[in-house]
Amino acid sequence: MTNSLVLASLVLAVKSVRQKHRASIELLRLLDQFRRMVNVCIAVGIEENVSSLKTLSSKSYHRLSRDMLGYYRLGAIGTATVILHNYRRAKKKNPRTVIPYAWRLMLTTCYGFKVRDGLLKLPVKPRQSVYVKLNSHTLQAISRFSVRSVTLTPGELSVTYLREAVETKPEGYVGVDRNLDNVTIASTDQTVRRFDLSKATRIRSDYRYVKSRCNRNDARIRTRIYGKYGERQRNRIQPILHNVSKRIVDEAKTRRYGIVMERLTGIRRLYGKGNGQSRNYRARMNSWSYGELQRQIEYKARWEGVKVIYIPARNTSKRCSICGYKTLESTQRRLWCPHCGAILDRDENTARNLAAGGLRFSPNGPPGEAMVEEREPENATLILKVDGGKLSPTTDDFRPVRRRLNGTRTAY
Repeated sequence: MTNSLVLASLVLAVKSVRQKHRASIELLRLLDQFRRMVNVCIAVGIEENVSSLKTLSSKSYHRLSRDMLGYYRLGAIGTATVILHNYRRAKKKNPRTVIPYAWRLMLTTCYGFKVRDGLLKLPVKPRQSVYVKLNSHTLQAISRFSVRSVTLTPGELSVTYLREAVETKPEGYVGVDRNLDNVTIASTDQTVRRFDLSKATRIRSDYRYVKSRCNRNDARIRTRIYGKYGERQRNRIQPILHNVSKRIVDEAKTRRYGIVMERLTGIRRLYGKGNGQSRNYRARMNSWSYGELQRQIEYKARWEGVKVIYIPARNTSKRCSICGYKTLESTQRRLWCPHCGAILDRDENTARNLAAGGLRFSPNGPPGEAMVEEREPENATLILKVDGGKLSPTTDDFRPVRRRLNGTRTAY
């Protein structure tokens, strides 16, 4: 019993299922009232300069319509809190960020609803409710789990459900390197696989060309056309990403491995205007769905009890996965290591470095810091960020040394 508790832990895993529906007049009226409450909460949050859920609740709850049920008011405050958090984060990067306003009809609630006889029951007033019919796919998905919340728009319904998953201690790690045209994975047992995403890149390029041919001098029509083709693009790309993410998680689960990915931040800033890059190149890179693939891998791994680890992306593609020294760029996405002479594929090298970086989280991995300096063998495998001081052959030879008063020497 004790060993099983050490090797596994319980985590809450969340999934959602979506379906189309046709909203009635009563439901549309409920969605509009909810949207108005969200905008009131946003205005209060900006006026009082608050964004925490507790403070916003105390400031705005009494200003909301008393005709709405209490849990809808709480749902509106929670939705406004998320919007205010995103607004404050965006304003730090760009002071000219426009004050948010909810235009679309919506409703999000965690309380009050019931699922009975294939219908979703939403109370409008005491002893008065509206009903939404659930299709067979939605009923099958939520049949064995606890429903957490529901989100409605005029044409779509999303039901979130959860379960307790058992997260086991990984016996190894799989490094996942996300690229524009492929996803490369490498495990600690030196197995390498590559998943092709070039079809998704072509789909984005085709829809980008179609939208560029829209020359109507009407912003409302352009917005409607861009939205229509954007939805079609997402509907074609999402299955490709779901297929790749599912295969990665299934492989990690079968081998009892953990998943290691780079912590990618600030990618969009690299491809902005004024960086000396062509418009087509910036469009291709800014359409890269690295965040969506990360989200899918993360929630699917959590559902299956697979551990996911993020490590800094610095030098993961530049360091040799064999000896740990800095490589030099070659041709056709290949790298050359001047220390060991190895010629490496850039994507495979990154995936191997990520898998090796996950070993620092393993109970059998290398120690976090060394108390006694020892001579490492020449063929020892180096773990990036852990053995960072061992990567350069001349660091210790040419580092200046100063003497203290007690006779000891300290490098600086």
